[in-house]
Parts: sequence; C-alpha cells; structure tokens
Amino acid sequence: MYLPRAFEEKMKDLLGAEYEAYLSCFDEPRHYGLRVNTDKISVEEFLKIAPWELTPVPWISNGFYYDGEKDQPAKHPYYFAGLYYLQEPSAMTPADRLRVEPGDRVLDVCAAPGGKATELGARLAGTGLLAANDLSNSRAKGLLKNLELFGIGNVLILSEEPGKLVPYFRGYFDKILIDAPCSGEGMFRKDRKMIRAWEEHGPEFFSKLQRSIITQAAQMLRTGGMLLYSTCTFSPEENEQTIEYLLREYPEFTICEMEGYEGFAHGMPEVTESGNQELKKTVRIFPHRMKGEGHFLALLKKGEEAGGMDGSTAGRMAGKMAASSEKLPSELKEFLSTVKREFDTARIDIRADKVYYMPEDVPPLKGIRFLRTGLLLGELKKKRFEPSQALAMNLKKEEYGHIIDLPVSDDRVVKYLKGETLDVEDLTGPKDKGWYLVCVDGYPLGFGKLGNQTLKNKYLPGWRWQSS
Repeated sequence: MYLPRAFEEKMKDLLGAEYEAYLSCFDEPRHYGLRVNTDKISVEEFLKIAPWELTPVPWISNGFYYDGEKDQPAKHPYYFAGLYYLQEPSAMTPADRLRVEPGDRVLDVCAAPGGKATELGARLAGTGLLAANDLSNSRAKGLLKNLELFGIGNVLILSEEPGKLVPYFRGYFDKILIDAPCSGEGMFRKDRKMIRAWEEHGPEFFSKLQRSIITQAAQMLRTGGMLLYSTCTFSPEENEQTIEYLLREYPEFTICEMEGYEGFAHGMPEVTESGNQELKKTVRIFPHRMKGEGHFLALLKKGEEAGGMDGSTAGRMAGKMAASSEKLPSELKEFLSTVKREFDTARIDIRADKVYYMPEDVPPLKGIRFLRTGLLLGELKKKRFEPSQALAMNLKKEEYGHIIDLPVSDDRVVKYLKGETLDVEDLTGPKDKGWYLVCVDGYPLGFGKLGNQTLKNKYLPGWRWQSS
C-alpha cells in the first residue's frame, strides 16, 4: 500500500506506538453502513422487514453494517421508498451528535450528497427548517433528490458560497453542521484515489478554506445554539487547530462534551499552539480502533458576545405568500381536499405553475441561488393539478385516501419503479379513477393515475430503476 512519505511521517508523530496498528488496517476489508430513516419507519419495524443480515453500529442507534460484497440494498424497493440511506459508519456520527430536535432551524453548510442532511431532516420530523447548502450546483441537485427521496419537505436547498448566506441568516439557526471540505486522509483506506488528491491539495490548502467556512457559519448561529464541525482527515491543521482558530476569533464559543464510545479517541491539545485542554473534548475516530474510517468531530455552543449582544438580526419575517384559501386555484383546492393533512394556506406559494408548501418564518431569499424552497406539492396544468414525486415521498400511507399497496414480492413494484403502466384490476373497483399513491408494504413510492383499472405511471423519470 503506497502512502506519501510526508503523510507517513506525520502519522507516526500523531499515533506513536499505534502507528503499526493503523497501517495494518489497510489490509482489512472496508465497512459498509446503512442508516434507517426514522421519520418513515422505526428501527424495530425496519429490522422486521429488512432482507439482509444487519449488525448494529454500536455508537449509532439507527446505524447498521451490511455485507457490501454480497448484498445490494441500493437495488431494493425499500431504498426507493426512502427507508434508509447508505453511508459509511463513521460518517453517520456528526449528524447523530448534533442533537437536532423537532422545531429546530438547522443549517448543513456543505451538505451534498446528503448523508448528514437526510439524518438532520429526519430528526426534525416535518417541523422547523432544514437549510441544506452546497456550493456546487450539480452536487446540490443530487442533494435535492436524496432529501426528497427521504420525504423531507421543510427544506431550503441552497447553492452558495457560505459567506454570501450570512446577511440573510445572521443569528438565525439553532443548529449548524459543517462537514468541511478536507484533505481526506481518513478516507485513504476506503478510496485510494484520495491519496493522489492529497498530494495535489494537502492540509494547508484546506485549512484556509475551513477557517473561512467555520467563522462564516459562526455568524449564522443564534446565541445558545450548537455548531458541529467535522472532517474526514487526521490533519491537526484541519482539526484541532481550526477549532483553536474559531475560539480565538469568536471567544463566545465553548467546546462541549459529546456522547462517547469506547473506540473514540480524545482530541489532541498538544498539536495546537495554545495547548487548550478543552480540545480533549473533541473526538478523533481512527480505523484501527473501531469499524469505521477516519473522522474528527467538535461540538461547540455559542454564548453571548462581549458586551451582551449576539448580533442576531435574522430576517425572521417570512416573505409574502398566498394569503387565503379563496385565492387558491379550484383544482388545487380539490386535490388538497383528498389529502388527510392540515395545510396552512398562508404557507402555500405559487410561482409560475408550480405550487410549494413553505416552511415557517423563512427570510426573503432574493439574491441568492437556490434549487428548492419548501415542499414541491405539484404543478398546475390546464385546469388540473398534478401532484409531485416529492409530495408522494413526503406523505404517509394513511394521509391519502386512494392507495395501491403492493407487497415487495409483487413484480409490479419493480415495473412501477421502471416507469411501466400497471394492470391493477385485482386491486381497484370498475369505476375507480384519479390519482393513486403507490406503496410497497405500506411505504409510498410515487403517484399513478388510474383509469379503466390501468394505472398510468407518474414515477419521476430521473429516479427510475435502472436494470443491471
């Protein structure tokens, strides 16, 4: 296994007697992880229906290992129902330790492809707000898909340099997660291509970027709010020294203890200029100590600034949206009457022909790039309303009156996911027609339109099942 000489020397200094144990882990197989979407299904219920052998990730309550050489959970209808996310086990830790609660306003600063954001959104359980940002517009599109697949509707999907977000969200968020761009040293074992990237852009390059991001994020956190900073690297410049920099620039922040695990290693104050012993509260994950790749985590709380002001000028006033149900198009009102859920009509926003259900108290966003604001309910088309794929994934089976629920063993499930028209004469009455929510074992997959016992497929083309 080739490792750059400079990296080897640094790791010897960092690990001392544990260095040989670290090297030996490169000969071991990688670990594959699956994280249950607890906003759709409980862990207990998922284990009853999971068709693979799963072993708990001991420090993540909804995380499991699976055999990635044998099993293919990404090619299963339950994946298309958004019941789980495939994620490296150590990478599950940041979103788990941020302590997100229903009603929080949460920002994921560097969110694509959505591994952390999907867990943050699931913990909000349809309340509060999740703002998920990624500078890359193409990566943000993948982020949007993953959040919609998970059924998360209380979202803002942004694509901006974090500093540009500060004037819009100063002091606005209760929780912020920064899974920072980094040199990727902790991923060398999983992805050997990261070694070449490290040689091109090492820790010094990324540490400057991280210091910019973390200080920008600090301004968007409210007093009393929590910030979790993480990387998948071992570099002190990108880890403890970045936290030391934040504390120097924003002394109102303090480092908090995280829920522990026997494999976690303490942060290393000795690699910083200040030697601040509070840095021991940060966490390092080494692959020779536990079944996961390399990671670093720091959980911080924001106190009041000197002088007692926190600078919170967050635009907490929502933009003007549809004012009353009387102003809603009749075809939209007719469809919403079939959904067994209360909609606050003041939060319904119609732009061109698209209809969105906005989160509460969203500040005006004019001037910044975004891919989605709120839940896309559907589209108005020539005196009819067509519900969206995002709405289908956001609904629970019991929230919609017209259901076609197929067992996972029914070959029509895969046919539906491939975009094929379905014969459902055995499941519907001779006069039934209209929009139906198609489910697998009670979990929504998408919509179809029924006529003459034939279901016209409305599954989103870009999401369709691809044959091997």
